Amino acid sequence: MPDKRFDLKYGNGAMELVLPAEKIINEVYGRPCETITDVPGAVREALRNPIGTPQLKDIVKAGDTVAIMVSDITRAWVKFDQFLPVLLDELNNAGIPDRDIFIKIAIGAHRLNTPEEFAAICGKQVCDRVEVTNHDCHNDDLVYTGTTKRGVACYINKRVAEAKKILTGGIVHHLMAGYGGGRKSILPGISGFKTIQGNHLLCMNKVVGQGLNPNTVSGVLDINEMNEDMVEQAALAKPDFLLNAVFSPEGNFVQFVAGHWHDAWLAGVKLVEEIYGVPVSAKADLVVASAGGFPKDINLYQGLKTIDNAYLAVKTGGVIICFMELQDIMEPPEFAGWFKYKTALEHEMALRKHFTIPGYLAYKLADIARQGPLIIVTKPENADFVQNAGMIAATTTDEAFAIAKEKIDREDFTITVMPVAANTVPIVSK
Repeated sequence: MPDKRFDLKYGNGAMELVLPAEKIINEVYGRPCETITDVPGAVREALRNPIGTPQLKDIVKAGDTVAIMVSDITRAWVKFDQFLPVLLDELNNAGIPDRDIFIKIAIGAHRLNTPEEFAAICGKQVCDRVEVTNHDCHNDDLVYTGTTKRGVACYINKRVAEAKKILTGGIVHHLMAGYGGGRKSILPGISGFKTIQGNHLLCMNKVVGQGLNPNTVSGVLDINEMNEDMVEQAALAKPDFLLNAVFSPEGNFVQFVAGHWHDAWLAGVKLVEEIYGVPVSAKADLVVASAGGFPKDINLYQGLKTIDNAYLAVKTGGVIICFMELQDIMEPPEFAGWFKYKTALEHEMALRKHFTIPGYLAYKLADIARQGPLIIVTKPENADFVQNAGMIAATTTDEAFAIAKEKIDREDFTITVMPVAANTVPIVSK
């Protein structure tokens, strides 16, 4: 059987990988689906036929100030620039001029975005029309909205709290919250730092010494304590409307959902589950995965989504190869400092004492790396960081595959290929 060639996205380019076809047991792409050809028309259709709410024109009125929550540069794949102009036009038609609208980049605890990144996210046309600013979870004025049943005190951006609130974003699987989009525009999006940490602490096991909470994983909502707390916090913030997008495996728009901040989002979640929950025949000895290029491989903090999904497809003790350029590998700055612990328990105890999201994600990454060889194909200057984090660095496909074969140490191994692994969740057949 001839070899099979793959062009795996890497940063803004791609890397060629040739694999023996007879060893490949799964190619995980997501379900093919019809994509939207008229994006403005599809957005207008969604806005005028909302799920669970009146139309937007009946929710806002002249004299209102409207805040639109938009994700940061790590979610540039959402292509906000293609649908925000339509949303602004609809608000204008409802009597809200551009001067009464502002966009808040819902950064959560990520780094602040630059004005150049505002334009990359929203489009220059939008930035010229309305004010665009970062939410700063450390320094912005916050307002208390209540305390959840799990004891998390909720504080959100005061300026946003005083406005009509529209949530925007993209819906994908999320390795902690189950699914992204929806309520994440509120928490962590525009929440205070302590509120974010209080919610994310729910990702730790209730039993000290047991590490991670098994419920706070990709694709799980109903028993996911982090998600339940997020939903409760979003309800306290009282969002007025939502516009979220669902994408094809190739990154094109498939559907827009609009309306009630939770009900419309759940409709989108159902479609994401259908597209990206991918049945696989069996776990493989070797999983080869690409995040899908920039910005999904901008750093390990984001790249962990790819690694986590690849881990679901590999046998116990098997090998994972991930293609990630990691052009911003030192972000967030705190992340690197969490790889200094010699044991998982030592890391866990430090995390419980001073929980942070970078600390949690570092713990999860180190936990996966302890299960079997994890090879990262990346830029040469990233090698020290990768190796210090307990992984194996490689700079070429040939080098990575040679290391993998050496680790497997037999010829009859199987391979699963995941070209868009940041989004696709393998579901092993029972």
